[in-house]
Amino acid sequence: MKKVVLTGALAILMGTTARAETIGASMAVFDDKFGTVLRIGMDDYAKSLKDVDLQIEDALNDVAKQQSQIQNFIAAGVDAIIVQPVDTDATVTLSKLAADAGIPLVYVNREPVNINTLPESQAFVASNELDSGTLQTKEVCRLLNGKGKAVVLMGELSNQAARVRTKDIHDVIATEACKGIEIVEEQTANWQRTQGADLMTNWLSAGFEFDAVIANNDEMAIGAIQALKAAGRSMDSVVVGGIDATDDAVSAMAAGDLDVSVFQDAVGQGKGSIDAALKLARHEPVERKIYIPFELVTKENLAAFEARK
Repeated sequence: MKKVVLTGALAILMGTTARAETIGASMAVFDDKFGTVLRIGMDDYAKSLKDVDLQIEDALNDVAKQQSQIQNFIAAGVDAIIVQPVDTDATVTLSKLAADAGIPLVYVNREPVNINTLPESQAFVASNELDSGTLQTKEVCRLLNGKGKAVVLMGELSNQAARVRTKDIHDVIATEACKGIEIVEEQTANWQRTQGADLMTNWLSAGFEFDAVIANNDEMAIGAIQALKAAGRSMDSVVVGGIDATDDAVSAMAAGDLDVSVFQDAVGQGKGSIDAALKLARHEPVERKIYIPFELVTKENLAAFEARK
C-alpha cells in the first residue's frame, strides 16, 4: 500500500514539474553593433522567463557555419530555433532542415528570401524595411530642401535589408519633392564603421562633391563622419543619415554630427522572436510576419526619444 501511494505521489510530482524549453539561436555575427544589442536583449529576456534555456551561437558571418549550427541544434533536440541569417538568400535550406526535423524556426531581424513560402511552423520577426530607408531619405530630402548631391553607403549586398533600404533611397529621390537630389556615388561598406570611414576617405581623395551622406546603418554613417572630420570638413556643410539609432548614433547626433537616424528596436525584435519561438513550440498560433515599428530620430526629437528609452 505504501509503495502504491509513493508511486502515485511521484507521478503527481513529475506531472507538475515543467520541463525547461530549449531554444537554439544562431546569430549572423557577434561583432556587430546592432546585432550585439539584439543578442543581449534576447539573452536578458530569456533569463527573465521561467524554465527557458537560450543557447546562442556566433555564425561568424559564415553561411556554412550557420547551417552546421542549425544541424547541431536539431541533433540536440531543441524545442525551437531562432536565426539571424548570414545570407538572406540561403534561408530556403535552413527552413527545410528545421521543417524536416519538425522543429519550429523563427527568423529575426533579416528577412529570409522565402518569407512568402515559410512552412507552417516558421515565422519572421523584424521591422518593415520599406519604412526604414523611406523615413531616412524623406528627412534627408527635407533638410536638403529637395536638391543637392548625395553619396550612399550600402550594407552587405547579400543582405535583404541592404537591398531594400537602398531601393527606398532611390524611390524617395524619384518623387517630385526630392527629384532635385542626385546620387553621385554608391558603394557597399558591409555595415562596418571602419569600412565606412575607408570608403569616405577614398571618395574625398577622389574629389567627389556631395551635400549628404545616406548610409544603410549608423555604423557606416559614423565611419563616414570620422573620415569627414579627419579631412577637416565642417559637419554643418553636410547632412548625414543612418539607421538603427544605436547608443553611439544618439551620441553622434547629440554632438551635432549625425542628422538623421531611424530607430530599429533590437530589444523588441529579440523579445518578439523568443515569444514567437515559444508559441510555435507550444503549437500556439503565430503570425507569419511580426513587425516592430521603426521610428524617425532627428536632432529635433532626440531629447524626447532618449527620455522614452
